[in-house]
Amino acid sequence: MIVGTAALGSLMGVGTLLAGAVIAWRWNVSQRATAAVMAFGAGVLIATLALELVTEAHESGGVWPVVAGFAGGALLYVGGDALVTRLATRHRDASHAVSGSRNATAQRGGDSPGGGTAIAVGALLDGIPEAIVIGLAAASGSFPVAIVAAIGLSNVPEGLAGTVPLKRSGRGAGFVFGLWGGITALAVVATVIAVLFLEGASGATIAVIQSVAAGALLAMVCNAMIPEAFDEDHWATGLIATAGFLVAFALGELL
Repeated sequence: MIVGTAALGSLMGVGTLLAGAVIAWRWNVSQRATAAVMAFGAGVLIATLALELVTEAHESGGVWPVVAGFAGGALLYVGGDALVTRLATRHRDASHAVSGSRNATAQRGGDSPGGGTAIAVGALLDGIPEAIVIGLAAASGSFPVAIVAAIGLSNVPEGLAGTVPLKRSGRGAGFVFGLWGGITALAVVATVIAVLFLEGASGATIAVIQSVAAGALLAMVCNAMIPEAFDEDHWATGLIATAGFLVAFALGELL
C-alpha cells in the first residue's frame, strides 16, 4: 500500500513534465509565452528549493550535509549540461560537414544554454532526488499532498520550456515524449527504491539527497531558464519570477 501511494505521488509530481510537453507539442507556443513560462517556473523552482528542500534538509541533517549535497548537485548539473552540449555540438558539426549547410532553427534547438537538453538534464538531476523525497514522505503512511503539489507545479514549466526548443530543432514526438517519459519512469523507480531501502536512513543521508536536488535546481534555473527568459522579455522577467515564487509559497502554506 505504501509503495503504491509513493509511486502514485511520484507519477503525479514528476509526471507533470509530460503535461508541459503535451501543451508545447499541441500548440505553437510563442517565444514570448515560453519566456514567461520559464520566468514563472524559475520562481516556482527557487521557492521549492529554498522553502522545501533546503529547509527540510537542514532540519534533518544540519549544515554540512546541506553544503555538501547542494554543491554536489550544482556540479553534477553543470558537468552534465556541459557534456551533453559538447556531444550535441560534435553531432551538429558532423552533420554540417556532410550536408554542407546548417539549419538555423536546429542550431537554436536543444544545444543552446537555454535549450531543451539543458532543461532535461536539470529535470533528471532534480527529478530523482525529488522522487526520493516523495517516497520518504509517503513512507510515513499518508499521501504527501503539499510536496507533490509543489513538485508538480514546478515541473509543468520545465516540461513546456524544454519541449519548445526540441520541437523547433526538428525532434520528433517519439524522442520528446520518450525523453520526458523516461525521466518520469526513472523517478517512479527511485521512489519505490526509497520506500523499500531508505526508510530508516540517517538524517544526514536524507539531507544530502534533498540538497543535491536543490543544488541542481538552482544551477539549472541560473544557466538555462532565467537567461532565456531575460533575453526574450527582460523587463517582465523579475515580476513573473516573483509571481511564481509567491504562488508556490502560498500553495505550500495552504496545503
